Amino acid sequence: MANKLSRRKVLSTFGLTGLGMLASTANASVNSLVPVMKEGEVLLVFSTIAALKESTSIKSGNFVQTAGYYQVGDSGHGIYLIKEAQPNQLADNGSIIPLKKNLVAELINISAVNYKLFGAVGDKINDDGIQIKAAHNYANSQLLPVINPNGEYWFSESNAIEIRTNTDWGQSIFHFNEKFNSKEPRFKILADQPPVNIKFSEESKKSLLNQLKPGVQVIPELAAYKNCLIIIADANDMIGLRNQSTGVSKGWAREELFYVEEHGRIVGDIAWSFKDYTSLIAYPASDSYLNITGGTFYLSGDNEGAYFENGIRVERSRTLLSNQWVGLEPGNQDIAKIQRSGFYSLRYVFDVTVENIRLLPWEKDRVGVPMVPQGTYGISGNRWMNVTFRNITAEGSPVHWGVFGTNLTKNFRIESCVLNRVDVHFHCWNLYIKDSKVGQRGLTLTGGGDLFVENTNVNTNAFISFRADYGAKWDGDIRIRNCRLIPRTNATQVSVLQFTVSDFDFKYPIGYGRTLSVQDMVIDFTGDPSNKATCWLMKTSEWTKNADKVALFFPDKLEFSNISVRGRKQGVRLLQIYDCSKFHMSKEGSYDGVRLVSNSRMLFRNIDLENLSGNIGNKLSDRNHLYLNDIQEGKRADALYPDIRIQDCNNLRAYLGRGSGNLKFENCTIQTIEKDNPEFSGRLSFSDCEFEPSIDDQSKISYNLDSELGVSFTDCIVYFPKVKGQTPLEQLDKIGFLKLNKQVRFNHSNTRLGNDILLYCLSKGIKLEPKFIGMLRSHHELDPEI
Repeated sequence: MANKLSRRKVLSTFGLTGLGMLASTANASVNSLVPVMKEGEVLLVFSTIAALKESTSIKSGNFVQTAGYYQVGDSGHGIYLIKEAQPNQLADNGSIIPLKKNLVAELINISAVNYKLFGAVGDKINDDGIQIKAAHNYANSQLLPVINPNGEYWFSESNAIEIRTNTDWGQSIFHFNEKFNSKEPRFKILADQPPVNIKFSEESKKSLLNQLKPGVQVIPELAAYKNCLIIIADANDMIGLRNQSTGVSKGWAREELFYVEEHGRIVGDIAWSFKDYTSLIAYPASDSYLNITGGTFYLSGDNEGAYFENGIRVERSRTLLSNQWVGLEPGNQDIAKIQRSGFYSLRYVFDVTVENIRLLPWEKDRVGVPMVPQGTYGISGNRWMNVTFRNITAEGSPVHWGVFGTNLTKNFRIESCVLNRVDVHFHCWNLYIKDSKVGQRGLTLTGGGDLFVENTNVNTNAFISFRADYGAKWDGDIRIRNCRLIPRTNATQVSVLQFTVSDFDFKYPIGYGRTLSVQDMVIDFTGDPSNKATCWLMKTSEWTKNADKVALFFPDKLEFSNISVRGRKQGVRLLQIYDCSKFHMSKEGSYDGVRLVSNSRMLFRNIDLENLSGNIGNKLSDRNHLYLNDIQEGKRADALYPDIRIQDCNNLRAYLGRGSGNLKFENCTIQTIEKDNPEFSGRLSFSDCEFEPSIDDQSKISYNLDSELGVSFTDCIVYFPKVKGQTPLEQLDKIGFLKLNKQVRFNHSNTRLGNDILLYCLSKGIKLEPKFIGMLRSHHELDPEI
């Protein structure tokens, strides 16, 4: 039989002012209380918690309801069971409310928690974090969601609020006084289970180490740790030394992270092999997804502690964090004097998504005031795997530092974001960026695995700047497609990929990717059309004394295709390889004077090249689009032996130095080819090319092509050289592979003279000899010269 409310009791304890509230809640409340109320019990109703606390008529066993916490209708209403207070019982004024006569009111029969129910005030004076922490503690203990659709709350000293249940903040507003930032964040999203130190017998440990290497799919010894993120580290094997202006760091322990599925199945590419380990820890992943959504966060902007946290830390795998806005208090400025570690911080987690967020990068380079030390972040984290950032906006001005700062990440995804920087320090493995825009701090990366960037604009001077302080390395495959580089105004040097690094032993292999492909890229100077910056597709460093201490590697396959420049006439340059003998390739190559077996294939196709004619003032390595050098003496089999194909490129200038390789030029316009050694160690071939000699030094010839494995021309055209101060006939002699009516060198099939040469001959009455014409039509290098 359903319980009935006593009208007389209601009027005596609740009052006329609460009748409206009662009418809206009584029916639902009575029906829900049938299982706990005894036959004949009545529900006592109070206007507020204060009224309840003042009552002297209630007794143990009564059921009571409030119409609000501080006032009727303030969303703090609840239903309580009156009990005798227990010794040492803690009253949080939400789930347990102390009353007179040694009684307490115990919150019952709710399906969701809100902050008003626990007494959050929202008056700009009270530290509402105290009540909010109590609300979450109760929700965590009862496995209840927190649903707080609105309200405005102020935090001062309170922090470390633990979240273990779904939380919907809706349009709630939180104000954080950053003077009270600390090493603890305001909110901590915690794992359901603690980490476990894995202990193995010597035999099992040895088996694990033997199996833990790149390519492993299953490790049976770890089957007991399914649904866990595993982190293994060897503190006795330090790698990744950081070479920076403040000195050299001690480096990082060799460390790996991966996820274990059923029967020891490994999820996540393994990058390292291990000789031993000093720690092996399993972080259990939850078997459900936790949703944290909604909320607006206003920050005061006056952080005073180094690397203090000011927001939300995620330590729980399978967390979805979404639909939030983060910014400064209206009218406030960022005046912090020291770094922040990140409003969002992710640690030791697997399978996390952060999406639909407006966030702040923090100021660093303020004009006229002391700068904040570098390393102040909006998003920070380490040791995460399978983390996706989607529809995040965090752009800034040149004053702002990069929004991202991370270490030890794997399977890191960025989708449809607008960010002022994406920054990964030590050991990022697999990074995917698509449909995004990255501002003036750019992409500053180091690591390995897949690096795939698609449909993305970058507004800085290098589309990707591989971090010099960690060796400017990417030990894996690089794919960039349909992207745009927008250099900064007044840039002095621009590059698509920047691999410049100091001559230093970083204690691990460094290099320029295992394979590399850049396709359909626009380098856009529309906003700065008078810019004269040199632009390299791939900017590298000379590498000398430390080259023998590390495994410097070069891509097995490299491709740049369809690279166009917009907004200015000045194009780009290709690549500088200072010494092929310094590289350690994954495949062996060879050169024996008979054949060159290559171990790296390079393709440059349809690229808007800079016209370098007249650039004699620059050093040799900078006045050519392609610079290729080598030291042949004692060259190893795993050194670089390139096969280079250049297609559909105009104004090409190349320096081949003392290099080796097979080079093929197709449908190109070639100004000059220089080298130092008498014969190039390899083969040169030209197909459908036009030779437009541009000679800056009158003592040199335009095309120094002598090669040990031969030079071939097919369907090529030769034009007049342009040499100041010399007669036309003297200029023709500077071509290098033919002299008018005198000589044709190398192998030719249907070589033609340009109309400018033919018209000159006609004007001077010079008749071309049939034998000379025949050699242009078909000539073999073994044929006698004229």
